[in-house]
Amino acid sequence: MNKKKAVALKYDKEKNSAPKVTAKGEGEIAKNILKAAKEHDIPIQEDKDLVEMLSKIELDKEIPPNLYKAVAEVFSFIYKHSKLK
Repeated sequence: MNKKKAVALKYDKEKNSAPKVTAKGEGEIAKNILKAAKEHDIPIQEDKDLVEMLSKIELDKEIPPNLYKAVAEVFSFIYKHSKLK
């Protein structure tokens, strides 16, 4: 049985050229990441394949260029569904 995985990203255009992986994990850690997102009204997008690729990136490292398009789509989704606009 596959454990649920989660990855959190952060993008600060003033400091970084690309989004960074700020948290990642599976099982209980994934549940905690998702719980924190819900508590802070951060929209969650489920994309198993993207999470799998992002989970291979070291914490606090920027995503590689080959993931820019997929992650841009996630950030677009988040912006459209965010109460933080």
